[in-house]
Amino acid sequence: MKIFQFPVAASRQGAVNSLLCKTCGALPRRRHAGILLVECLVYISVFAILLGGATTVFYFCWDHSRALIYATDDIASALRAGERWRADVRAATGKISVETTATGEVVRIPETEKEIVYRFNSGEVRREISTSGNSRLLLPKVKTSQMETEVRGGATAWRWEVELTPRRKETQLPLRFTFEAAQMKP
Repeated sequence: MKIFQFPVAASRQGAVNSLLCKTCGALPRRRHAGILLVECLVYISVFAILLGGATTVFYFCWDHSRALIYATDDIASALRAGERWRADVRAATGKISVETTATGEVVRIPETEKEIVYRFNSGEVRREISTSGNSRLLLPKVKTSQMETEVRGGATAWRWEVELTPRRKETQLPLRFTFEAAQMKP
């Protein structure tokens, strides 16, 4: 078996030569990895600009998302109110009367043992049952409400046109609804 030995002096000389600068005989400068203070300030300012832009976009989306939720809630409540009104008109047993007052419009729908009253007053549409005496809010924030009648053949047709007040000033599409119901002649 053969053992290899390296000369110690030669290995030490190579280590010394690598540490010493060959031309000047001094230790070389070590290069340190790092960033300058100016670079750090540039990175912080770029991060702040990106964070500010992202925050602006987030709140823009948040605000429009809430506006969409409010609009869908208003549409759903208007559709529920319209379906309730159509059911009341179809169930009417007598002549439906419409009164226009200084404060708004009052529609009286007679049924078998009670009378249903729809009131448009102060930007709200309320439904009241005469036997119970309590009033229920159907639609808040109503801009206009108008109920009209017209005779079509053997039936009386009723139309309810309602426009809701927009919750935001930037809303460009008004929420207008038209509901129609037929009442057979009593």
